[in-house]
Parts: sequence; structure tokens; C-alpha cells
Amino acid sequence: MRAAWGTATVAALGAMLAPGLAHATGVSAGTLIQNTATATYTSGTSSGSVTSNTVTVRVDELLDVAVAGLTTTPALAGASNVVLDYSITNTGNGPEQFNLAVNTAVAGNQFDAVLQSVVVDTNGNGTYDPGVDQVLTSGQPTPSIAADGSLRVFVIVSLPGTATDGQTSQVQLSATAVTGSGTPGTVFAGQGQGGGDAVVGASTATQSANDALIAALAAVALTKSASVVDPFGGNQPVPGAVVTYTLTATVSGTGQADNLRVTDVIPAGTTYEAGTLTLDSAALTDANDTDAGEASAAGIDVDLGNVAGGTSKTVRFNVKID
Repeated sequence: MRAAWGTATVAALGAMLAPGLAHATGVSAGTLIQNTATATYTSGTSSGSVTSNTVTVRVDELLDVAVAGLTTTPALAGASNVVLDYSITNTGNGPEQFNLAVNTAVAGNQFDAVLQSVVVDTNGNGTYDPGVDQVLTSGQPTPSIAADGSLRVFVIVSLPGTATDGQTSQVQLSATAVTGSGTPGTVFAGQGQGGGDAVVGASTATQSANDALIAALAAVALTKSASVVDPFGGNQPVPGAVVTYTLTATVSGTGQADNLRVTDVIPAGTTYEAGTLTLDSAALTDANDTDAGEASAAGIDVDLGNVAGGTSKTVRFNVKID
């Protein structure tokens, strides 16, 4: 998919960066270059000089741009929205606005990210600040960027439901001069700074760069087992026997499972044995207090929090057969 973006109010494999730091070209657009010639002479015993008329040349605006992807390592894309970082540099010689376009369907992608928004780094701190940085609205250009000036842009994307752990993708941001673009040397008469012409530079006045993503997802498996100790030293589930339930939550993948919680109901015909609830062999209180779990005659509830892929958490508790 490809979407145009801009404003009046303004995890994948290695990101592609625009080569080098670009600079604006030469004298500022609209500058008047004036020149008057002088001729000196002698005639007989006298000498003299004359001046020519003054020739004024107005410097045309050169339309050039450079775009760089600043996410230099693949961004890990999990359940939350992902912030991709780009810069747009006006390498022309006059102030210019740029139309932005985001392409999430770059050739070779294993999944195509879902575009959420395009945002300008309003306060210039290099960090996406929701509610502070201004969201670009579709179809409007960026604010004017001075010659040699740069604008930091954040592209916010999320994963599609079809993405699987470890898949890679790229997201492309393009910037095109509002005045015009095309083959180098193309002239837009009278549309330059100060009333001169605007001339397309070597960049064709449109450039793009990619940032990379890699899907970092997690899957959770929960297994439950029981062991029995009867009053006679055996393992028969007779009245009075104690049953220890073991619940193992295993998180796989490269992402993490957020807000992972394990609950279990005390089965009918049994009674919870107070003080037996544990998490990874560490005792938890039965009360609803500051630790991760609580237990009662009704059941147990353990908050495992955010658990990284490749991790297992084990919850145990005892009941007695009535």
C-alpha cells in the first residue's frame, strides 16, 4: 500500500541510509548578482573612462532533496505500534515544502506493516512524543524547510495479524518537492524563490529511504500436572490425600507476552491448603497484596507480568481431597 502524507500543522534486515550528509548548492535562491563593467582609454593627451549598464542576474531556485532512514538496526515489531525514524534534508538552495509518501509494500517483504500515522518531530528532540509531536494529515505538505535544513519524521506502523515471528519487512518514506520534480534540468518558470525560475537538481527533487522491521512475536503454552500424596505414604487419590498442582507457562518466540496471568479454580471435592501458593518455587501470600499472587477457597490468581520469549514460569499450589 502507498499513502501520501504531510501537514500544515504539522523487527527485518538492515535499514537503508541515504549516502553521506548532503548540503545545499551554492548561492541562495533569489539572490541578485549584479555586475557593471568599466572601460578606460586615452585619446591624444587626454584619458577617460566609461561604465557599462548594470546587468542583474537573479539566482534560480534549485530543487533537491535527500532522505535518510535513521533506524539503523531492525526495529522489533511486537504487539505495540512501532516508531520508524527518518530525516528529510532540503539540499536545494531555497526554502521548500515536500510531499511525503509511505510505501509499506516494498518488494521482498515477508509481511507488509500497517501504516498508522506520519509525525513531525515538532520539538526537535529526536524522540517521538505522542500528544506533543504533530501528526501529518493526508494530502498536505511538510512545513517549509530552509536550504540545508532537515526535518525529522516518524512513521508509526503496526504488525498485520498475518505476521509470524522472525519475518522481515521494510517501510519506505519518499519526499518530493512541492514545486515540482522530474528530470534534472526541468524548469518551472516563475516558481522559484523571489520570483525566479525553479530548476530540478541532480536528485530529481524526489528521494526515498527504507527502514527495516523484524516481527518479534510470542506464543504462550500452558501445561498442568498433578502429583498425589495419600495419608498412608502412597500416591492414591483417596479422601485426605494432598494433590499438588503444577502450572507451567512457557513463552516461545523472540517477542514477549505482556500482562501474562495464570488463574485456576479449586476443583469441587477439594479444599485449598492455605499458604501453599508459589511462583518459581518462591512463596506467595494468599492475600491480595503487593506480591504477584493471591489464593482463596475459590481459586488462585498469579500475575506473571511481561515474560520474554524463551522463558517459563511455574506456579504450584496444594489442595486436599475432602
